Amino acid sequence: MAWIQQIQDQEATGVVQKIFADAIRRTGKVWNIVRLTSLNGGMTRAHLGLYRSVMTADSSLSPRVRETLAVVVSQANACHY
Repeated sequence: MAWIQQIQDQEATGVVQKIFADAIRRTGKVWNIVRLTSLNGGMTRAHLGLYRSVMTADSSLSPRVRETLAVVVSQANACHY
């Protein structure tokens, strides 16, 4: 399994600290997929922007179907996120 250095909650500063605080407020935790880019706050912000764009764009697919597809693809790829 690959290993990528990640910032933990208590180590976060600046934009990453804000992103982590927002994540905890919304979902009660910081998901590992968000932590993967935490060494670079700009990258974390861009990653979340791309995710939001894909998941909220005008589409014939409902948000529920998009989330379901994401889960199915992750399982097919043996991805734990």
